[in-house]
Amino acid sequence: MTDHPSIDGIPLVLGGNVFGFTADEDASFAVLDTFYEAGGRMVDTAQGYSVWVEGHVGGESEAVIGKWLEARGVRAEMKIATKTGMFGKPGDLAPAKVAEELDKSLERLRTDYVDLYYAHRDEEETPQTDVAAGFDALVKAGKVRELGASNYDAARLGSLNAAADAGGHRRFTVLQNEYNMVCREGFPEDLRQLCAEQDIAHFPWFGLAAGFLTGKYRTREDLERHNRGSSIERFFDRGLKVLPALDAVVEETGAEHATVALAWLLAQPGITAPIASASKPEQLAAQFAAVELELTEDQLERLTTAGA
Repeated sequence: MTDHPSIDGIPLVLGGNVFGFTADEDASFAVLDTFYEAGGRMVDTAQGYSVWVEGHVGGESEAVIGKWLEARGVRAEMKIATKTGMFGKPGDLAPAKVAEELDKSLERLRTDYVDLYYAHRDEEETPQTDVAAGFDALVKAGKVRELGASNYDAARLGSLNAAADAGGHRRFTVLQNEYNMVCREGFPEDLRQLCAEQDIAHFPWFGLAAGFLTGKYRTREDLERHNRGSSIERFFDRGLKVLPALDAVVEETGAEHATVALAWLLAQPGITAPIASASKPEQLAAQFAAVELELTEDQLERLTTAGA
């Protein structure tokens, strides 16, 4: 996309939510090394990762990524995206708060800029004119290259960009909402249309439905055996209806479940590139294979219908 110099040519984004969580520092470095060596060039994180873990305060993922960037000397080659305001609390998107949190993120990431900075979640206390102005100031300061909005609906994203236009500020040109074969509510038609009209790229999160679409979760016992079982629970019942179609396409293509699931996502209108995490380096091969896998119209239709 010509209007996205910071993210042009990115076919796959590595999710950083597992770094410092299900992947310790050594495992995270191994994943990042493998991703880089395979040609991966964009990593997504947030200042809130991984505050949900007992004893964590947020920023753990950024800190691991920052240590890796510094150790490997590859900052200039990597696109780094992070977010602020994970819980959408009143005032989270106030200009002073956003600027303060970005400085903390930059310190943890060991860099003086991020390629993409998101409002992690909408909050209605801060006027959108202030949100637009606050984020724009960070672009003008050279600390941010491109702006994004995560977990926004069409009305709020549209009005945010209207506020940006009215103030002569930088637009929000990237969306990050949940969207995968199991859960599609986060990217409805009105939002898809807005993105098309305003040239907004979409990097959907949970491209593999927190790992459910790898095919390894078939029973409640499977959930209990894995430490991300609780995050997968909400996908379970609907996901079980998707698995037969996914299994069939896996059999037909010889590809892995994760590869087929991401290839389906890449084939959907309005999708720029999926975000998927990996806690082990060997999980990345299936993700990169998705970029090369072309599903037939019949296969896409069966997968789409199964998850409807």
